[in-house]
Amino acid sequence: MMTTSLKLSDELKQRAAMVAQHYDMSAHAFMVQSIEQATEAAERRCRFIADAEVALTETRASGEGYPADAVHAHLRRRIAGKKTTPLEAVSWRD
Repeated sequence: MMTTSLKLSDELKQRAAMVAQHYDMSAHAFMVQSIEQATEAAERRCRFIADAEVALTETRASGEGYPADAVHAHLRRRIAGKKTTPLEAVSWRD
């Protein structure tokens, strides 16, 4: 395991120590856990953006998509537990 030094403001270090104490953990463990959670969130965000860029490229290439009102209605039915049918893609090009 590598050692890394972080320069924290006195205020941030104190805040982290107080929160860590609240959760009955060391300030070090709290900081490691916080960095791990932030890293995982950033990785998920990167994957989400990459997936969205692929979807946009495919949508532009196909010229087909789903009208927002149809998607919203479909999702409302699913959330309500109602039976739904797959949406049909439509051409958005003239």
